Amino acid sequence: MSKRFNEVWTFCTSLCKHVPEVECGWRHRGFNWSRRHIAPSESGYDNQDSMTKYPTMPMTPSPLVLFHNKTFRSLWSASLVSNLGNLVEGMGAAWLMMSIARSQEMVALVQASTTLPVMIFSLAAGALADNFDRRRLMLAVQLLMLCVSAALAFLVYAGAVTPWMLLGLTFLVGCGWALHDPLWHASMGDIVPREDLQSAAAFNSMSYNLMRSIGPAIGGIIVATAGAAFAFLFNVFCYFAMIVALWRWKTERAQGLLTREPFSSAMAAGFRYVLLSPNLLKVMCRSLVFGLTGVVIVTLLPLLARDQVDGTATTYGIMLGFFGLGAICGAFLIGPVREVLSNEWVIRSAFFLLAISCFFLAWSEHVWLSCLLLMPAGVAWVQALSLFKVTVQLSAPWWVVGRALSLYQMATFGGMAAGSWIWGELAGTEGVSGALLVASLALIFGGLIGIVLRHPGFETLKLDPTNKFSEPVLQLDLGPRTGPISATVDYSIDQEDVAEFLNVMALRRESRLRNGARQWALLRDLEEPHIWTESYFLPTWVEYVRHNQRQTHADAEIVARLEALHRDDCPPKTRRKIERQTCLRRR
Repeated sequence: MSKRFNEVWTFCTSLCKHVPEVECGWRHRGFNWSRRHIAPSESGYDNQDSMTKYPTMPMTPSPLVLFHNKTFRSLWSASLVSNLGNLVEGMGAAWLMMSIARSQEMVALVQASTTLPVMIFSLAAGALADNFDRRRLMLAVQLLMLCVSAALAFLVYAGAVTPWMLLGLTFLVGCGWALHDPLWHASMGDIVPREDLQSAAAFNSMSYNLMRSIGPAIGGIIVATAGAAFAFLFNVFCYFAMIVALWRWKTERAQGLLTREPFSSAMAAGFRYVLLSPNLLKVMCRSLVFGLTGVVIVTLLPLLARDQVDGTATTYGIMLGFFGLGAICGAFLIGPVREVLSNEWVIRSAFFLLAISCFFLAWSEHVWLSCLLLMPAGVAWVQALSLFKVTVQLSAPWWVVGRALSLYQMATFGGMAAGSWIWGELAGTEGVSGALLVASLALIFGGLIGIVLRHPGFETLKLDPTNKFSEPVLQLDLGPRTGPISATVDYSIDQEDVAEFLNVMALRRESRLRNGARQWALLRDLEEPHIWTESYFLPTWVEYVRHNQRQTHADAEIVARLEALHRDDCPPKTRRKIERQTCLRRR
């Protein structure tokens, strides 16, 4: 069976070589980023005087190339089944809530109960993703969600579930996904090369939306014929696909040189890195607004299907399926759209397209028309969210990518949780049509925010680690927790180079602080003004070593520019000192 599958797979992929290339990446106008034109030795910058450029993001000749990777193929296939079960369960939960609680606010809270945990626990999940074995953590989380879904199926079958009990159990499932998602997306860097991350992100998005096109319809059929309990039981069996795939995935255990970063320190480091990264802050602000406004369709769709078009659970599933079908089309359009639009206009267009869909959905009373209007909304949804996610992945180095992704998810799903409650309340007072009309205005405003907070282009630096730092030989016996450590670096700079030195040192300051340094300062000698001293502190010796091991190739290029301005024959002198307190002993 395995041999036959491989023969069929080889035949199918060989056909892809004879069809026009479907590029799943981005191409900036004026630049050809095809992989065959990128030499491994090329610099990441246009010239030595510029620290940023449009990045040389290589593109795969065909998206299907990723499926030659056995691990990616196995996990992606398992994610299809897992997403199908999750969507069937979500559909069952939403329809069950409408059956046991007539309040529109309670129906909207079902969506909020699955998105709110992401805002609460996502950062913790990111810290775990950057410090522990991701495969084992995902296995544990999948088993946890399996148990919760099994309990939910039993309670519903026994007729013992109440509205608040349903919200509580769906909240626990949401907690599981809040822990799983940062682990899953951070693991892509362990499975595929960095240049293939954009294709992997697109396929992961396609996996969810492919199932969204059929999952709700299947869920509607299951709920209508067998009841909500069997929708939850269906999801229980779907968990096994991901559990088996994760079990079979054999990862190489990283041989870390340092002890794991303390949990609280790891979360603080993630916050610090994002706060000192303007591009990441812009992405998260825009994703927060997008989640807050764009979630209106997903939140109010059960009410739209029941009240506005007089549908059933099957109708709701079909309508949600058309939304997912639009999202699949959006995934395939990622490459062509980004060939002609900048990143900012992709995001802005997504806001405006959702606004148009909401406006006409507010007036539609026909199922077929509503289904057609949901397709462009799905296109906009996947275009924006995939671009947000890939920008975060390409703007964060290896040691903090899990936490950066988790903070992005906190912003996005936090906005969705708040939006679910807001639009549910508004639908309860103004009706579904009124809420959709207000949402269309809010979405237009969200698109116009880009005038002030433009979505960054792919100006990614070379964020792979240099792995060149060697721990110095010390004359004092220091333990890992000994500190605080003071470090200084002395430079000799000619007067005519001072302006350039200060510009480069501003970049150095940002790099130091993002990597964990504290109390950074630049000092100039009063008696020998050509001597400049960079000074910073770290709380312990192990933090000093960790700070230097985080150096990326982009950081190394800043160091190279500083050394080029240094006028002495010897390299800049680095001094490391430990702070000691003194006290006067009195007899």
